[in-house]
Amino acid sequence: MQSPTEALSMDTFSKIEYKRPDMGELKKNLNKLLDQFKKARNYEEARATFLAYEKASGHFETIYVVASIRNTLDTTDKFYDGEMQFFNRAVAQLMPISKSFTEALLNSPFATRFEREFGRQLFTLAQIDQKTQSTKIISDLIHQGNLENEYKKITAACKTTFRGEEVNFYGLLKHMESADREERKEAYLAWAKLYEDISEKLDRQYDKLIKVRIHMAKKLDLPNYTTLGYLNMHRADYGPEEVARFREQVRTIIVPAVAKLKQEQAKRLGVEKLKYYDESCIFPDGNADPIGGESVLVPITQRMYREISPETGEFFDFLSRHGLFDLETRAGKHLGGYCTYLYDYKAPFIFSNFNTTAADVNVLTHEAGHAFAGYTAMRSQPIAAYLSSTSEVNEIHSMTMEHFAYPFLKDFFGQEQVDKAKYAHLSSALATIPYLVSVDEFQHRVYENPKMNAKERRAVWHEIEQAYLPWRDYDGVSFLEEGGFWMQKQHIFLYPFYYVDYALAQVCAFEFYGRMKQDQKDAWESYLALCRAGGSLGYFDLLRLAKLHIPFEEGSVEKAVRHVIEELNL
Repeated sequence: MQSPTEALSMDTFSKIEYKRPDMGELKKNLNKLLDQFKKARNYEEARATFLAYEKASGHFETIYVVASIRNTLDTTDKFYDGEMQFFNRAVAQLMPISKSFTEALLNSPFATRFEREFGRQLFTLAQIDQKTQSTKIISDLIHQGNLENEYKKITAACKTTFRGEEVNFYGLLKHMESADREERKEAYLAWAKLYEDISEKLDRQYDKLIKVRIHMAKKLDLPNYTTLGYLNMHRADYGPEEVARFREQVRTIIVPAVAKLKQEQAKRLGVEKLKYYDESCIFPDGNADPIGGESVLVPITQRMYREISPETGEFFDFLSRHGLFDLETRAGKHLGGYCTYLYDYKAPFIFSNFNTTAADVNVLTHEAGHAFAGYTAMRSQPIAAYLSSTSEVNEIHSMTMEHFAYPFLKDFFGQEQVDKAKYAHLSSALATIPYLVSVDEFQHRVYENPKMNAKERRAVWHEIEQAYLPWRDYDGVSFLEEGGFWMQKQHIFLYPFYYVDYALAQVCAFEFYGRMKQDQKDAWESYLALCRAGGSLGYFDLLRLAKLHIPFEEGSVEKAVRHVIEELNL
C-alpha cells in the first residue's frame, strides 16, 4: 500500500489523464473498507483500513481537483463544465459513507490508540463533521454547487471595451491604478458598470444561495446558517462573539490609523478629497510595477525561494518542473487566484490572473505561501486530515510569505522602485483589514436577517462602510453609493464566513513581520514549524506553536500592528 507520505510520480499537470471516476465501484470499495474498519480485530487492522480509506478518498478528490482546475482555466469548456455538474452530485452522494466512517472512527474500540498516535485533532474534526454530514441535505448541496457554478460563469463572461481594448475585470485593474486620474476614474466607472449590468443576476443568485443555505441549517436542526457556516469552516475554538470582538478591535485600532493613511495619500496625490478611484493609486507618478510578466517573474521567484531556504527551493523547483501553475489572465478564465492540492501527487497547484501590476507579485507570493505549506505538510503529516489546517491558519502561511519576500523586492521591481513597492504592500495590507471585517459583518447581518431584499442588503452594506471605511467616497456613482460594492467579492457567494480569516491571518502575519525585523532566523523557524504542523492541532494550539498571540484577546491587535503603524509614520 502507498504510504501516506508517498506520492505517485507525475510528468506535468497538463499531461495528467482525466477519467471520470466510476461512482459505483468507488462506493463499493469505500463501503467494503467501512465494513473492514468496523470488524477490525486489532489496532493494526483498524489503522491499515483507515489509511486505505483515506487513500481511496484522496484519489477521488484528486480527480475532482483536476476537473475543477481545468474548469476554472476555461469556464467555456463544455466538457469540464459538465464534469463539475457530475462532481456536485458525486460529492454529495459520498456523504452517507463519509458520515458512517466518521461515526465508526468516533465509536471505535481503538479510538484511544488512534488519538495516541495521531492526536486529539482527528476526533475534534470528526465530531464537527458529524454535525454537518447528513443525507437530508444531499439535494441541497447539489443545488448549492450548481448555483455557485452559475455565479462563476456569470462573472467570468463579463467583458467590456476600454479604450479600444476588450477587457474583463482583471483587464481593467491596470488602468484602475494609473497615475492619470481621469484614466483611473474612467476605468472604475467601467468596472462599476460591469457589476451594475449583472447586479440583478447576482442579486438573484445570492437570494437563491441564501435560501438553500438556510434550508440546510434547518434540516440539520441548527439554530441558523451562521452556526452551520462556522461548522463548515471547522471552527472549534471560537464563535461569532469572539469574531465580533475582533472586529471591534479593528474598528478602534486599525480604522483610525487607515483614516490617517488615506489623508496622507490624498496629500501625496495632490487631491482635495480622496475618491474611491484614487485609493488604489498610492503614488502620484504611479505605483511600482513589476519588471515583467510570467516569463520574467517565475524565474525570479524560483531564485528567491532557492535563497530563502533549502525547503522553499526544493518546493518551487518541484512546481516549475511539473507545470503546477497557471498565471496569465485570458478570456473565459475564472476570476481571482487560488491554491489547491492534488492528493495523489502530493502536489499543490497555483492559479492566478496576472495583469502587469504589483498584484502579480503579491498574488504569486501569497498563493506560493499556501502551496509551500501544503507541500510541506504533505511530506510531514501522516494522515490526509492533517494535510491542511483551517483557513485562518492557512492564510497566515500565505500572508506571511508575502512579507518574507520583502528582501527580494528589488528583483521583482528594480532597485529604484523598492521603497515604493514595500510601502504600497505594507500600507495596503493594513488598509485592507477594515474591508475584510466589513465583508464579515455584512455576512453575519445577511444570515441573521435572511429575508432582506436586494435593496435592504445594499443599505446594510452602506451602513457598514460608514463604520469601517469612513473615507470611502464614490463620487456620485449611485450604484456604489447605494451599497452595490458588496457584490464584487466572490467569497460572499462562494465561501461564506471565510473572508474574516484573511484579517485574522494578516494580524498574525504582521506579528511575524515584526519578528523578521528582529530575528529573521527565529521567525523563519517558527513559520516552518507552523507549515510542517499542517492541521494536526487546533487554531489556538497552532498559534501557540508559532509563538503568536490569539487575535481575539484584548490588546492583541494593537500589539501586532503597533510596529506597522510606526513604520508607516501614522
